[in-house]
Amino acid sequence: MAEKKVPDLKPKKQKTFWNDGFGSILIAVGIALVIRWGLVEAYVIPSGSMLPTLLIHDHIFVNKFVYGLRVPFSEKWLTHFKNPARGEVIVFKYPGDQTKGTFFIKRIVGIPGDKIYYEEGALFVNDKPLEKMAPQSDWDYKFLRDKDFRRHQSSDPSQQDDHIENYIHYWESNGTYKHNILLKKGGGYLNTFGPLIVKENHLFVMGDNRDNSHDSRYWGQVPMENILGRAMFVWLSCEETFENIPFLCNPLTIRLTRFFHFIN
Repeated sequence: MAEKKVPDLKPKKQKTFWNDGFGSILIAVGIALVIRWGLVEAYVIPSGSMLPTLLIHDHIFVNKFVYGLRVPFSEKWLTHFKNPARGEVIVFKYPGDQTKGTFFIKRIVGIPGDKIYYEEGALFVNDKPLEKMAPQSDWDYKFLRDKDFRRHQSSDPSQQDDHIENYIHYWESNGTYKHNILLKKGGGYLNTFGPLIVKENHLFVMGDNRDNSHDSRYWGQVPMENILGRAMFVWLSCEETFENIPFLCNPLTIRLTRFFHFIN
């Protein structure tokens, strides 16, 4: 005896533009753009100016929500949550680029009203020197190679043979943040700077690799409107990238132990 076929009484889900095909893709792209605009964005470290805190080819996530929200594709704030603080590592639009298409990453050493002075490797903020101490850990430092210093040098032939042995590793503290810095033995290219007062709505920034950093000592202060966000953590890191695709890591050179390393 043949079995009776029971009809499927479940209502069939009707396909619409938003749950099928091109509509689903648009939703996914929209969500990704919202996350990138207001929450987090990924960046790759191209140079050694932040050694040893950040290595060349570190891939980092930047918190774009921490200081507030901006009008999309604009530098105007929709809402403002907090001001950047001394010691934070920020990504910003390079003030020297009129198109504002070049991004830099540096550490904040001065906020509006601060008096900044730098001499012989010592940083003074409001006439008080930041404390320098022996490193409590060499975890960041042990990743450094001679190659990282040589590739950072530019057109000066006398600097092409630089070595890690030419540098001293310290920890520096402003009372809130402790972080790594490198100083070149015998002094660097700009041994003395200032004194200077940080302007209203501006920041004074420096690289942790103090004698190999193109920063506020050279091109001036960073307008608050140029800030993109605060660096959070390293999510991927490698010693080398592919020659023709500089943002793509060579999997044979990945630094596994740097994954999810938080940035101090």
